[in-house]
Order: sequence, then C-alpha cells, then structure tokens
Amino acid sequence: MLNRHARELFTRLFSPLARVLLRLGVSPDAVTLLGTAGVSASALILFPLGQLFWGVVAITLFVFSDVMDGIMARLTDRKGRWGGFLDSTLDRVQDDAIFLGLALWFYGGGHDGAIGALAVVCILLGNLVSYARAKAESLGYHANIGIAERAERLVSVLVVAGLCGLGLPTPFLFWTLAVLAAASVVTVVQRVLTVRNQARAETGTV
Repeated sequence: MLNRHARELFTRLFSPLARVLLRLGVSPDAVTLLGTAGVSASALILFPLGQLFWGVVAITLFVFSDVMDGIMARLTDRKGRWGGFLDSTLDRVQDDAIFLGLALWFYGGGHDGAIGALAVVCILLGNLVSYARAKAESLGYHANIGIAERAERLVSVLVVAGLCGLGLPTPFLFWTLAVLAAASVVTVVQRVLTVRNQARAETGTV
C-alpha cells in the first residue's frame, strides 16, 4: 500500500526493530495477525463510540505492521506465496472493519444514515475492486491498475474521518465516501476492460 519511495524510507526506519523482533522469535505472520487484530479492534470499538480521531490514531499505529511484516519477510528471505496470501486476505479484513466501524457510528450515535450507507457501499465496492484483480491474476492476466487502489482509499477516508473527529463538518466525510465509491466503480470497469483486452489479444480477436 506504499509507493516505492515511501517503502524505501520505512524500510530504513523499521529495519532495526524488525531485526529485534526476529531475534526474539516473532514471525512475520504473527506481526500480520497482530496488526489486523489491532486495526479491526480500533475501528470496531472506537469508531462506533464516536471516537473518530482516536480511532484513526490507533488504526494508523497498527497499519505500520503492514510495513513491518514485509521487512521481516525480506530479512528472513520468506517470500513465498503463503505470506502474500495471508497479507492480502487480512488486508480485506482491515479495510472492511474500518468502513464498518464508520457505518455503525453514523447509523447509530452519529445519526447520519446516508454516511453509514455510503460506508457499506464502499465495503462492497472495495471488495469487488480486490476480487477483480485477484480473479484476473488467478487466470494468468494482470489487472493491477485503477484510480482507487487500496492506499488511496484508506488514506483519504482515514484523514477525513480523523479531521471530522476534530470538528470538521461530517458532510466532508459524506462526499469523500461518495467520491471513493465512484472511483471504485471506475476502477472495476478499468480492470474488467484490461482483462478483456488481454483475453482478446490472447485469442486473436478484436
């Protein structure tokens, strides 16, 4: 979920801690599981209580596990398919927990069903974006394109949710979710068309 330059920076920052954890016998998978549990608990406990700002702070801290487990895997040369599968699957759990936590708050104490509904829509469309890529790759195609990648979706919703927790009017979150939903639809269409073009090129059709 990080671009190349950001990943290189975080690798330099977190490599010493990664080495310490490895010496203590902590595995990359354990860090992945801990990060997912932390993100999910933060989102599903703090957001429904209306603690948007502190929920974002806690989620952000645990999200760094997504960097840490990758660094640990590279240091131990554990780059097998299992780690990639686990990381990708648990990423979906984290994403769904974040948007579900927002939905629970705005359906309940937040008294804004429209924002809650949009958060649910973002869950469904976000999963569809991920599924389109995973299914394409399982068939031997590539579909790693689109305007609504995971990083963009998470950063935008977390920044605006955190600011709403500090007093920013909630309509800003409504429109952020609306834009994310629309961008997710565009991304799904982009991926479908990309795979269609590859399939046509493969069979020689136009």
